[in-house]
Amino acid sequence: AERRTQLQAVVERVRHDHGLTPDVAVSAPCPPLDADEDPAHRVEQLESELEIMGPVNPLALEEYQALHERHEFLQGQLDDIRATRRELSKVIASIDEEIVSIFAGAFADVAVNFEQLFQTLFPGGQGSIQLTAPEDLLETGIEISARPEGKNVRKLSLLSGGERTLTALAFLFAVFRSRPSPFYVMDEVEAALDDVNLHRFLSLVEEFRADAQLVLVSHQKRTMEAADCLYGVSMKPGGSSKVVSERVTSPAAEVA
Repeated sequence: AERRTQLQAVVERVRHDHGLTPDVAVSAPCPPLDADEDPAHRVEQLESELEIMGPVNPLALEEYQALHERHEFLQGQLDDIRATRRELSKVIASIDEEIVSIFAGAFADVAVNFEQLFQTLFPGGQGSIQLTAPEDLLETGIEISARPEGKNVRKLSLLSGGERTLTALAFLFAVFRSRPSPFYVMDEVEAALDDVNLHRFLSLVEEFRADAQLVLVSHQKRTMEAADCLYGVSMKPGGSSKVVSERVTSPAAEVA
């Protein structure tokens, strides 16, 4: 009975101090002991180390398993993100390649048409467009050089307001001619033009109207005279806006 009581006390001590069952404690490997080392001193040393480590967490295995599963889940998501990133990088590279190809072709066409249209709007003048960074078509800008006849300038800032307007229109119509559209909208683009330059602008409008519809917002009488249909908006004091439309008949049609 005394031995049983002592054994039970040892078992309880193992459970309390080390958090182990007797089976686990017996099967646990014995720490190596030097030949000249005192077993009692070694026990005290190990007990001191255990005390420093603190009490054994009985839920450690469960917590480890939960964290391990969480880690595996996050690792799987991270792998998916990396795979998606690689696929997106391939798509972006493909899109960039297509953008470069389309832009290069469009720029080449616009450059040719700009030179032609500039000479139409500025007889005897020279105009061109260049890339600011031809080695990087995804980040490049476009620089316009314009030299009307009789002027030794190329920067747009040195041109008059009407000349800058015509240069911008030459570029705009160069884009229209390079990549045609069935519909164009322009808002008072000819407001700064004198009679001579306005006539040149309307000549371009006449050329493009054969294959497309042009909507021009304008206060110029000559521009209105060139239109097929006029729309006006008026408002009486304190009243609401009123839209008035009128189809313009050309002199040739009236004679016919």
